[in-house]
Amino acid sequence: MSCGEPHETECSEILDHLYEFLDKEMPDTECTKFETHFEECSPCLEKYGLEQAVKKLVKRCCGQDDVPGDLRSKVMGRLELIRSGEAVPDHDVSAAPPASQET
Repeated sequence: MSCGEPHETECSEILDHLYEFLDKEMPDTECTKFETHFEECSPCLEKYGLEQAVKKLVKRCCGQDDVPGDLRSKVMGRLELIRSGEAVPDHDVSAAPPASQET
């Protein structure tokens, strides 16, 4: 997505790292770059607002639920694969194969 206007930071870079910004997982200098971009680019600001609203909704609706330890470790493992740039399998390779059905 791009608004078609020139910016110091490209829209694609902003959107690729939007969740890092939302989760406050980047240095202040990077945050400033995002804030400046949002002031200039209404499509990216709209996307930011939408993702922020979804994140708040999920937290409100599911924030009190306990997450099973194995699910947390699977999710964290998959995030590490994504961040490292490795290929992520379409299926869960850590799960046991499905039991065959008897007829």
